[in-house]
Amino acid sequence: MANYTAADVKKLRELTGAGMMDCKKALDEADGNVDKAVEALRIKGQKGVAKREGRSAENGAVVSLIADDNSTGVIVELKCETDFVAKGEKFQSVAGALAAHVAKSNPADLEALLASEIEAGKTVQAYVDEANANLGEKIVLDRFAQFSDGYVFAYMHRTMPDLPPQIGVLVELDKADAAVAKGVAQHIAAFAPKYLAKEDVPAEVVEAERRVAEETTRAEGKPEAALPKIVEGRLNGFFKDATLLGQPYALDNKKSVEKVLQEAGVTLKRFARIKVGI
Repeated sequence: MANYTAADVKKLRELTGAGMMDCKKALDEADGNVDKAVEALRIKGQKGVAKREGRSAENGAVVSLIADDNSTGVIVELKCETDFVAKGEKFQSVAGALAAHVAKSNPADLEALLASEIEAGKTVQAYVDEANANLGEKIVLDRFAQFSDGYVFAYMHRTMPDLPPQIGVLVELDKADAAVAKGVAQHIAAFAPKYLAKEDVPAEVVEAERRVAEETTRAEGKPEAALPKIVEGRLNGFFKDATLLGQPYALDNKKSVEKVLQEAGVTLKRFARIKVGI
């Protein structure tokens, strides 16, 4: 039997994130040499990366990083297969490092982010693959948002107390107002608007909604003369539900979000909402 101690097993687990039994087996095969065991576990992990490609990664975390002066901010979604891994310190450390890299590198899009170097000679894609190998689960980075042109605020929501945040919201105001930023971000987290304003809804989406409204109204046997008014009413109802500015404000449903912003004298320039796996 190889000569190693419980401290060696602990050290190996800290270095690789592998399970206890895998660490013991690796140390047995490496005759107690921790460095060789690390190499063996990483080789084994990398071989498993391809096998995990077809698996579903619907758990994970959303992490945020906001500048002290709220001038910039990012949210990043990192996915994994199980909530057990999502709770782990190593997984959350990887997610935090990715958020810090996004804040520093300001990538144009996901492709640019994955191709950028997070460490000397190591791309973000390689960094994620390494996490995949070390943690023994499929790890996926495929969404992030970054704002840097106003007052930026992030709200992070935990759907379960023992899990990291599963919903992240990033908002950007034209001027500083922490209370309004927080309230609107919480509203976005709860009500998941698809668009900021009516003008932001794509024309093809509007036309599809109009067709559905027309067909539904005709199927209900409404008078043809009343059709245009009813259709427009239903279309306006869609805008009210789908756009942030049109929705009744979560903290005062007698006012729209647009009205709350107007009363505060601020403009919401843009927002991003990420929910893990959705």
